[in-house]
Amino acid sequence: MRGSGFIAVAVLAAAGLPAAASAQRTPEEAHGVRIEEVSRGEVVTAPDTLPRWRSRTDSLTSVRVRAAAARAREMRVVVSVADRKLWVVDGKDTLRTAPVAVGMGRLLAYGGHRWTFATPRGVRTIVGKQAAPKWRPPDWAYAEVAREHHLKLAHVPAKGSVTLRDGRRMLVRDGMVGLMMPDGFAPLPVEEHIIFDSTLFVPPLGTQNRAIDGELGDYQLDMGNGYLLHGTSRANTIGSATTHGCVRLFDDDLEWLYTFVPVGTKVYIY
Repeated sequence: MRGSGFIAVAVLAAAGLPAAASAQRTPEEAHGVRIEEVSRGEVVTAPDTLPRWRSRTDSLTSVRVRAAAARAREMRVVVSVADRKLWVVDGKDTLRTAPVAVGMGRLLAYGGHRWTFATPRGVRTIVGKQAAPKWRPPDWAYAEVAREHHLKLAHVPAKGSVTLRDGRRMLVRDGMVGLMMPDGFAPLPVEEHIIFDSTLFVPPLGTQNRAIDGELGDYQLDMGNGYLLHGTSRANTIGSATTHGCVRLFDDDLEWLYTFVPVGTKVYIY
């Protein structure tokens, strides 16, 4: 899940765990971002300067995970959501310390769907690594754009077609979304949103229209369930709570993790 921005809208065709970081703060001050319930498509950010536990379960999870990270002896990655820092620890030795960006603590409600943009506390595992990754935007990325520009949201079917108001058909052929024209199939640009009839159309997963270069940096480490350690084209966001749930790093820190942290390594997020 990238915590990155998305490409601009284009209308087509007229449409030893370090102890110093939080030792002086209470658990309520040291961890957590409150996520407020919203409605009517609103996006609300909770105050970030005095984060509070979202729930008692959340606080207990954080305490438990931090204790487990301190007890572990194998190489592990440790992330503090509140401090926005990452450590790579082996035994009692800290091999790398890095600032990170974490989940923004927002809820997006749009089109009958709700997405929570928080970095979940718990123990995860590096299940894969990839160089030069492509970002495949989740549905929430399109919902954000549709909400901002007051557009309806619809999906292009992987099979079959959509008939537009002017009678043209939109469909997928050879991994590309395009239009059937009098002289044949015309692919749509892959670097632009697909907007017709005041509707933003979400391309199917697996199409070239749903694969974007450069948004995740040079590498990604996959923690499963859509959560990644990855880079960013906006280095100024590192150290803030601004992602959609993933953990962002500077390029040099990310390259170090990609090189030295093996698949199977545990990630403790508290």
